[in-house]
This record gives sequence, structure tokens and C-alpha cells, in this order.
Amino acid sequence: MASLDTSRLSLAFQSRPDLVQQIQAAAAQTPAHTQLFNDIASCVYEHVYAPNNGEPAQKRRRMDGNSVAATNGAVLPARQAAAPVNQQTSSGAPSSDADGGLRAAAAETVLLQVKDISVSVPQRKKYDLCFTPSYLYARASGTTVPVPGIVYAWHDIGKSALSQHVFYLPVPEKTQVQHNYILFPRHSALAALSKDSKPTTAASSTNGAPATTAPLAEPLVFTVPATAPKPGSVSGPSAGIAASVADSYKTLFHWAIEGQLRAASNVHLAGRAHAIVEGDARVFHSAARQPLRPAEKAVHVRAFRGSKDGYLFFLPTGILWGFKKPLLFLPLDRIVAVSYTNVLQRTFNIVVEVDLEVDVSGEDQDSGHEEVEFGMLDQEDYNGISEMYVQRHRLQDRSMAEQRKAKRQLAENARDAKADADGEADGDGAPGDAVGRGQDDDGLTELQRAEQQLQDAEDEEEEDYDPGSDGDSDGSGSSSEEEEEEDGQGEGGDDDEDAEEADET
Repeated sequence: MASLDTSRLSLAFQSRPDLVQQIQAAAAQTPAHTQLFNDIASCVYEHVYAPNNGEPAQKRRRMDGNSVAATNGAVLPARQAAAPVNQQTSSGAPSSDADGGLRAAAAETVLLQVKDISVSVPQRKKYDLCFTPSYLYARASGTTVPVPGIVYAWHDIGKSALSQHVFYLPVPEKTQVQHNYILFPRHSALAALSKDSKPTTAASSTNGAPATTAPLAEPLVFTVPATAPKPGSVSGPSAGIAASVADSYKTLFHWAIEGQLRAASNVHLAGRAHAIVEGDARVFHSAARQPLRPAEKAVHVRAFRGSKDGYLFFLPTGILWGFKKPLLFLPLDRIVAVSYTNVLQRTFNIVVEVDLEVDVSGEDQDSGHEEVEFGMLDQEDYNGISEMYVQRHRLQDRSMAEQRKAKRQLAENARDAKADADGEADGDGAPGDAVGRGQDDDGLTELQRAEQQLQDAEDEEEEDYDPGSDGDSDGSGSSSEEEEEEDGQGEGGDDDEDAEEADET
């Protein structure tokens, strides 16, 4: 009967000594399975060790300088050279970026696969997330091909010298703690704005015909709970290494994403301790308590962009708007100024001016700027946004800029003209004459100004009332007073007659 090949077994599972011990114990109890254990060890050994002097592939990768940094010293297998995105078809015409990336990702070996992950952007569905040397993509359960539109090259993520574009943020208004991973590929952070969303056209290198590039890839958003991955949900050649960091979905994905980003020759992440940005209550937190998780400080505020409701996250690297399409990230290095408008008693709006110029050009400086307005923010968060974030990051406050003051003056003039027209229609003394005519800016909101005008009108009515002046009016009470005066005059006349009679006697 064959004996257990302990040396081959130890080499094949050197990262899992506990598994080696279990196999040895099982072989001792059931010697009939010894040959099966040897075959499994040989198969794993052949995949992990290349026939190059018997050296581990991991050791050779370190000698070549292509190792992948990861948590607790664990590493994913080294990245291969990224396949060219624009590949040539059989006809000689260049294929689109999406098709090229799809084929290149499908051709690579899946190093790590995490099953049943809830993806919300670009598509809302559960997928298996696959990590390859050059790509991160999603695929449907039971299939082996990537889902079109959910394929991301590692070298296209986090391409900014001053800000990072991978985020790990809490999901608001959930009883159970959940977090979203948000990955912005290159040029997609500001794609929702006009300048960055325009398609580009270039001449084909083969026949000179114009070829329009594919639309920009949408961000990737997927949700993970605060628990550990389910047994059997993590697979692939790197699953054994990942087991040491799989205490939770957060530690697993942080390890895998940061390791692959750093391995993608991303010079912008070389000097950073972490490649993933998280919400920090020390940078900003809302003054309002969360109804479902009151003990947790909210690092977001509720807001509207147009008719869509969402959340604003004020992060160390910029302002993120999520989690509905289109997502938007405004890096601090692209924010020109911040201003506040429509400041009412309970809500206010915030306007962020963004620089969309990415290339040095001869255009006017303001031509590449665009304003993004977020409305209906809670008034309780005004001081936190202004003091904790805008002033701390030295962002310019243009709430009283000349251009904005001019717009405000035009709006006030329009209100004054309407008030004058209402006053002429109602006649002299009409309440419309007292509204907005010749008044200076008192700093009050429209609601406060209206309440003040109602109170002033009531005060004027009280001041006009004089009880002693009722006798001079032609009111209904005059008849009784005249009767009393006539009675008094009659009694006085009788007294005069008696006095005359007494004089005659």
C-alpha cells in the first residue's frame, strides 16, 4: 500500500499547516485514501510550483520584483502583463475598448472568486466577483464569462495624483450595518458633468476612418455585510492565502483590492498606507442622529440633486454623491469654490464649483468650470459643513461673490416689481404696498420675512385702535349717546326755569 508523501503534501499546502495535519490524521485512519491524498497534493503542487528548479512561484516572483503587497504578508499571485485593450479583429479594424477588455479578462486565470455579492451599479443583481492578474469583473453564478459592462482593469482605477477613487462607505438608513465599495475607473468620477461626459473621436490607424471611442465605464458599487464570508463562498488558487484575512468581508476585499491596485504599477499609491478611502467622523459627521443606528455618527447628509434624492459624503479626498446613478465624486483638487444658496429656516442648498479642465490649454480660466448644486440639506448640518469641512480644507466660500450677489439682486428686484404691481391693483393702503418696496437686504429668509410682515401688520392694527375716538364716528352706537345728551339738556332746562321763577318772587 502506498505511503503518504508528506514532503509533497507540506510543499503543496505550506500556507495551511493545519490542513496538512488533518490530511495526515485522515490518512492514518483510512489508509485506503492515501493514494487520493497524494494525487491531490501533486495536483496542487504542479499548479503552485513551476518546473523551474523546484522553486516556489512566489519566490521567483519576488526575485523578479513583481510581488504584490498585501495584508499580513499574504500576496496574490503576480500580475501578468496586461493584455492590450484595443485588439485587432480579423478584418484589421480595431475593436472597441469594452470588447477588448472583455476578451482579455476572460482569457486570464481567476485568482480569487467571491460568490453572491450584491452589485447595485452598473446593474442591480447578485454576481460573483472575480479577481484576475489584470482585471476585476463580475460574472453570473454558474457561468465562466464576464458580464459586459462590469469589467475593470486595475491600471484604470485610482489614476489621480492627489485623490483616490476607491471608497468604503456605510449604507445609510439600514438596521443592519452594511457598507458599499465604490470603484471609479479612469475619467468616470466627473463623467456626469458636461465636459467629462463628451465622447471623443479619433482617426483609425488602419484606414483613416474616424472611430468613436466607447462610452466611459460606469463606477462599480457593491454591498457587503459586516459579517464574515459564508463557507464555500471564496474560491480560487489564492483562496488558501485569503483565508488568513477573511475574518470579514471588509478585511478580505481590502486585502485583495489594495494588493492588486499596488501591483498595477500605480505610482500614485506607492507612498500611501491605504488605497481605499473610508468615512471619518473626525473629518465630518452630521449633527442629526440616525434613526436606525443612533449610536453611530453619520458621515453623510441627505440631499437632492435635481429631483433625485441621495447622500453627500464629505471625505478626506473630496465630496462623493451616491448611491444612485449617476454617481459623482468631486476631488478636493478639482473644487474651485463652495457657496450656499436658498438658506431657509430648515434647509439650504450647497453649490460646488468644479474645474473640469484636465489639459493645459489657452482657453479662459472660467470656461472649464461648472457648478453642481445639491438641495434640501438640513439646516442642522450647516455649521458642520462650513466649519468642519469647507474651512478646514481651505475651500473658497463664494456665497457673497459679486456674481452671486448680482443674481440675488435681480431676484429681489423681480419680487419688488411684482409687489408694486400687486399694490397698484389693490389700491392705496393695500397690504401689497408694504411688501418688498424699497427695503434693504435684512439677512432674513423669505419665510422669516413673511412672518415679520404679518406681525408688523397686526401691530399696526393694534396701534390704530383708539377707544376714545368712537364718539366721533358714524357707528351704530351714536344714537344712544345722542339720547343721553338730549336727556341731559332737558334736565338742565328744567333747572333754569325754576331759577327764573325764584327770581321773580
